[in-house]
Amino acid sequence: MSKTWFVTGASSGFGRELAALLLQRGDRVAATVRKADALQDLAAEHGERLWVAILDVTDGAGVRKVIDRAFAELRRIDVVVSNAGYALLGAAEEVGDAQIERQIDTNLLGSIQVARAAIPHLRQQGGGRIIQISSSVGQAAYPTLGVYAATKWGVEGFFEGTIPEVAPFGIEVTLVEPGASRTNFATSSADAADALKVYDQTPAGDFRRMVASAGLAMFPGDPRKVASAIIASADQSPAPKRLTLGSDAYALVHAALTERLAALEAQKALAHSTDVGA
Repeated sequence: MSKTWFVTGASSGFGRELAALLLQRGDRVAATVRKADALQDLAAEHGERLWVAILDVTDGAGVRKVIDRAFAELRRIDVVVSNAGYALLGAAEEVGDAQIERQIDTNLLGSIQVARAAIPHLRQQGGGRIIQISSSVGQAAYPTLGVYAATKWGVEGFFEGTIPEVAPFGIEVTLVEPGASRTNFATSSADAADALKVYDQTPAGDFRRMVASAGLAMFPGDPRKVASAIIASADQSPAPKRLTLGSDAYALVHAALTERLAALEAQKALAHSTDVGA
């Protein structure tokens, strides 16, 4: 049975792959982009099954206006995919205030605003699915990706609290945690601070050199396979809370959670000792 999807950031990366695959299989897609001509080829091929709107997710009022219009015109939207985002690269000392604010406005506040605008409509129609594109870096982090990681950790924290709030209304949520995939995310969809020489012989410099020399080996994920897995997850019931995609994502998240759990276990006695009466 065909579905109607709402996808932000559909002009490139996972958003573009999702829109193309969904249209190919006969679904209806409401896609948001920042440039009017970004999906002209898909519109020419699929006609009225593709609904397009211009949206900058840093504009909270604009987010609500576009989502309200999409639900009004399409009557029902089964799956809302919050995908718009980009990566800011740089050590904490290197990134500028404006860069940090834009990163948070786009990745964190933008994702929260999309969810907040969609939830009333999903509730009123009796349920639906929200798929939030997070990252494996939402469970761990690399040097020079601290601010980017902060936005993804923030998104995951937001949904940890929101998921039980909306569950009684039949709204389910999946956090997608992909690794590095062969999209344009790391090039046209990234912002980089000017590197300071003092970091050359630190983990930040080591990470930058690794990225520069690794080539495609640094990006094992197949964007189309990732998009296909995301689409398939919408048919799973109950919805998976998290969807970790990519061998690098699995390795990073597994190592981070294992280390975190071991550290927690080592502090068990200390934690209990601080209770009243202990």
